[in-house]
Amino acid sequence: MTIPAHEALLPVDGDTFRQTMSRLAAPLTVVTTRDATGTPRGFTASSTTAASLEPPLVVVGISHTSSCHGVFSQAPEFVVNVLGQQHRAVAERFARSGVDRFAGQDFTSWPGSDLPCVPGAHATLRCVARERIPVGDHDLLIGELVGVLTSESTKPLLWYDRAFRTLAAAL
Repeated sequence: MTIPAHEALLPVDGDTFRQTMSRLAAPLTVVTTRDATGTPRGFTASSTTAASLEPPLVVVGISHTSSCHGVFSQAPEFVVNVLGQQHRAVAERFARSGVDRFAGQDFTSWPGSDLPCVPGAHATLRCVARERIPVGDHDLLIGELVGVLTSESTKPLLWYDRAFRTLAAAL
């Protein structure tokens, strides 16, 4: 196979990998739980995907350097909030370090629990932690869905080319 002249063959280092993966559109989620003291904790994730239908499993990547890593490595449950376009400020805040991510934010609780949820999220997935797999500089959190809430009020918020995006009108 010959590579066309207009395509570049690049070595796969960290920067090249990051740039290449930025071309993969991904849903933005805020993953939330409570720590052992009851304090709400969470982070923004663009590496969230379905893993299995039977049982229903999702996978979320969390960096070893995340301030929430220790909490999520022990949390028995977590919530994946699939963000809509109106949640851009929430996604930005939960992606920052050194701030109280829940300050000034309007959060609700999963019905019958104290697990924090983003109101009006496109989808909200309550998960029981099933497995944590270390891979490179991240852990994969595998959660089994035990409940789902949905809202179709807005377009989903996406991460593409290192920027927030929403879907254009369907063709």
